[in-house]
Amino acid sequence: MALKKGDILDERKRYPDSCGLVVKCAGGGVGFEKIRCCGHELTEEDLVPDILPSRGRKKGALLPGAMLEEKRQFVDSCGLRMMVLDGGAGLEGIDCCGHTITAGAVNDLKFGQSRQEPPMPTGPAGTA
Repeated sequence: MALKKGDILDERKRYPDSCGLVVKCAGGGVGFEKIRCCGHELTEEDLVPDILPSRGRKKGALLPGAMLEEKRQFVDSCGLRMMVLDGGAGLEGIDCCGHTITAGAVNDLKFGQSRQEPPMPTGPAGTA
């Protein structure tokens, strides 16, 4: 099954007793197979037009807004990019192009931390 940009998968559609993972495809997705979360497998059956209203979604290590990027772990991939919208405490991995994308594929955003300023140059500066 291929995903396209904008597709939303909601774990609560078929598994109301789950952590309530909601992800949105932000790019790539030709090789998408499934998402494994809370012992469930999310596939095309879990596509929703919009996030289902649901209380009690359990956030995991990946906070809402975190982006999982397949290319960060697997250069020879379709480049699937998934954004976590809610839930995710039970996220085990995303299977795509024969690979498993894990939390290690999160981009370098560090939520809740201030950005570090680049060091000031110590040598001469300007144009020659």
